[in-house]
Amino acid sequence: MRRDQKEQVVEELTARLKAADTLLVADYRGLTMPQIDDLRSRLLESGARFTVVKNTLTRRAAEAAGTEALLTLLDGPSAIAFLEADGDMVAAAKALADSARETNVLEIRGGILQGRAMTADEVQSLAKLPPEDVLRGQVLGAIVAPLTALAGLLSAPLQNLVGLIDARIEQLGGEEAEAAPEPAAEAAPAEEEAPTAEEAPAEEAPAEEAPSEQESVAEEEPATEETTTDESTEEE
Repeated sequence: MRRDQKEQVVEELTARLKAADTLLVADYRGLTMPQIDDLRSRLLESGARFTVVKNTLTRRAAEAAGTEALLTLLDGPSAIAFLEADGDMVAAAKALADSARETNVLEIRGGILQGRAMTADEVQSLAKLPPEDVLRGQVLGAIVAPLTALAGLLSAPLQNLVGLIDARIEQLGGEEAEAAPEPAAEAAPAEEEAPTAEEAPAEEAPAEEAPSEQESVAEEEPATEETTTDESTEEE
């Protein structure tokens, strides 16, 4: 392979390593070409691209991509399953595990999951998980079930609280109705009597002046009698 070809391969591997979310590494030694093609097709269904790589070029690409954890897995003939974020890593791990069991040749070395290195046993454990859609349903059920129970526990006290508040509002409404003042029509007589009580002394004032006029008349009458008596005495 010419040098420019090697550089092109390194660039391509570097770009694929940077874009990959999960890497699964296996030793394909002993597999026939039909077996490799069959495994490649099964991995493609899970969104993984299975590629036989050269370790020297892959090491250079791993260093350039910042995936140094891959270096320890590159020992002997190597093939890598590249999965991006939309790939099904469980299905890909299961495809590799099934191929290793069926051929007794393929050997899983490990992998990298979101930058973290995985051992061969961890990849095998990943392959034993249920499919992604089933796994999501189980996780969702585990999350929703406690929330549903919690909602039931909270709803009963809240309903009781609402009933108590409604009852208290009705009670306060009845107390306010009993304590309300009588209509304004009953207070009207008090306002009408007030002016009468104040005007009464003013009407009695003329009655008090009447005796003074009678007294003045009474005082004048004796003087007239005395004058008449004196005049009759002189005539005698």
